[in-house]
Amino acid sequence: MEALTDNALMLKVRSGDIDKLGLLYERHKRNLFGFFYNMSRDPHNSEDMVQTVFIRILKYKHTFTGTGSFGAWMYKMARNVYYDHFKKLSRNGTKQELSQMHLKDVDVESPEELLYVEETQYQLNTALSRLSPKKREVLLLCKYRGLKFSEVGEVLGCSEGAAKVKAHRALQELRIIFFELEKR
Repeated sequence: MEALTDNALMLKVRSGDIDKLGLLYERHKRNLFGFFYNMSRDPHNSEDMVQTVFIRILKYKHTFTGTGSFGAWMYKMARNVYYDHFKKLSRNGTKQELSQMHLKDVDVESPEELLYVEETQYQLNTALSRLSPKKREVLLLCKYRGLKFSEVGEVLGCSEGAAKVKAHRALQELRIIFFELEKR
């Protein structure tokens, strides 16, 4: 049997076949968790926000038209869940730790290489924490989650070109901060 695309599954959910939402959940829960975790560094809140996204997907299934990418539609919803969650926290006077991004698994052959990788990881996390949340979000969506610029634009509510510019500027600022930290 041929696997259905995310768009086809979501159209089935929209038409009433709610069981297909479970397949979408299984396909995307890990990536959504990673998105939330990299934005907030809180595993418990990240799990809750993943659940909230799928509750909203079910609630707002009628808004999915099938013309765009399901992933972009889902991340737009995830972005709203994230900001809603932290708006609520800020009203309650709770502060959230800034995000960190982990380097992909790197094979190291010596303790010196491991130390270098750990220092680079720390420097990257520090540089990311100094970016504004919006710039950090753009980098997480396009560089870490691998969304296409057209999808990032859809998530952010801007054109593909504007998404490219935002990502480019965020990456430039990250580089500057990263190399300033390296000089110290």
